[in-house]
Amino acid sequence: MTKYLRAAFFLLVVRPVLLVILGVNLRGRENLPTKGPAVIAANHNSHLDTLTLLALFPLRDLPRLRPVAAMDYFLKNKILAWFALNIIGIIPLARGVVKKNPLADLEEALDRGDILILFPEGSRGEPEQRTEFKRGVAYLAKARPQTPIHPVFMHGLGKALPKGSLFLVPFNCDVIVGEPFTWEEPVSAFMETLEDRMNALAERGHFPRWE
Repeated sequence: MTKYLRAAFFLLVVRPVLLVILGVNLRGRENLPTKGPAVIAANHNSHLDTLTLLALFPLRDLPRLRPVAAMDYFLKNKILAWFALNIIGIIPLARGVVKKNPLADLEEALDRGDILILFPEGSRGEPEQRTEFKRGVAYLAKARPQTPIHPVFMHGLGKALPKGSLFLVPFNCDVIVGEPFTWEEPVSAFMETLEDRMNALAERGHFPRWE
C-alpha cells in the first residue's frame, strides 16, 4: 500500500510543483545512475533538495532510491517519522552518536543495489551558499570503492524554500549532474576531487550571486 501512496505523492504533488511552479531545469540527465549501487552527492539548501532529486527518476525506481537523513530531525514525532520512512524512503542516520560502524546501514543499502542520496554538507545551509563538506561520504566510498559517486549541483531551491520557511516561492531552479567517479586514496584526495567537481558544476551554470 505504501508504495502506491509514495508513487501517487510524487506523481500528483511533487512533479507538478517542480515542473509548473518552479520550472526545474535539468542538465546532465545522462549522468544520473540507471542502476545501483550508486551514491548521489549533492549540495544542500532546502527540504526541496531531496524531493527534487527523487523526482528526477522514473516512478518505478522509487523503492531503490534512499535519501540519507538525520534521525534526530525526521524521527522526532510519529507522523513525520512515518512520512519520512514510508513516503520519502529515508535511511535515518544518527548524528553525533559513536558506534562501531555508523555507516553500516548505508553500506548494507549499497550491497542491496540501492541508490543513496547524500548531502555531504550535512545540515541545510543559507540560500545558495555552500558550506564545507564532511568526510562521511569519503569513508563510505572507501568502504565500497567500486561504487560510483555522482556529483550534483542544485541552484535556486534554497530561495524557493529556504531553511525555516513554510512558504514556497516560485524561483526558477537548476540541477546539474556531473560525471561519476570512484574512491581514490587518501581521504583528502577524494574530498578534493568532490569539491573540484562540485565547483566545476557550479561554474557551468554561470549563476549570478544572490543578494
